[in-house]
Amino acid sequence: MIEYRIATGDDIELLMSIRLEMLKVVNDLPEDYCFSKEIVDESRKYFASGDQTTVLALDGTEVIGCASNSYIRIMPTFSHPTGRRAHLMNVYTRAAYRRQGIARRMVEMLIEDAWNKGATEISLDATESGRPLYESLGFKDSTECMVLTREE
Repeated sequence: MIEYRIATGDDIELLMSIRLEMLKVVNDLPEDYCFSKEIVDESRKYFASGDQTTVLALDGTEVIGCASNSYIRIMPTFSHPTGRRAHLMNVYTRAAYRRQGIARRMVEMLIEDAWNKGATEISLDATESGRPLYESLGFKDSTECMVLTREE
């Protein structure tokens, strides 16, 4: 039986292990890839003190999936009176556990968390494989956003 729970500060090692695993898988990196100290340290700091919620999926004591909402606050507007928004990211389930509704359950928990925290919008960057799940949960494509990325 899969257990789903909101991660706490006591889960930092589980959070870090599944996040780094997810980054390797989605970026097609080798199993023995070594992350920079900056990525590891900043990820650890973010989980410890960032404005976020992460759901963990566990099979016994083994973490097999994760999903996170990162929260931001902008100046309130008519369409977003609280100014609180969520960005859904890092939705990941280990390959052996896919197609069992695990990602759906984690995302549903994060949607509920976002609404309970006063968010008026949840955004995400969908992969092609993730689109059907997000569409089935009511997410729609948006053309409202433009992005400027700082180039190194």
